[in-house]
Amino acid sequence: MLKLNRQRVVFLVVLAAALMLLNTPEVFAQGCSMCKAVLTSSTNGRFIRNFNIGVLVLLIPPVSIFCSIFIVLKRHNKEPGAVATGSHNSTHED
Repeated sequence: MLKLNRQRVVFLVVLAAALMLLNTPEVFAQGCSMCKAVLTSSTNGRFIRNFNIGVLVLLIPPVSIFCSIFIVLKRHNKEPGAVATGSHNSTHED
């Protein structure tokens, strides 16, 4: 039988929930109608390029917050003085 540790089970449950939530059609229909109308009616390439750059700039804060939280949790999860263990047994004699 397959042995699953608690972290792997939690990861699989979260992954399954995320996949189910992302499979709904409403998720893909969240485009801003005003943004689409302005961009499709505009023939100015510079405006469209600047709009795309603005979208990327607006992504920076959430991504940096997420990465910061991930790094803090990763560092907090490590126990001081813990020894990394592998899948092999260190007391194995040849």
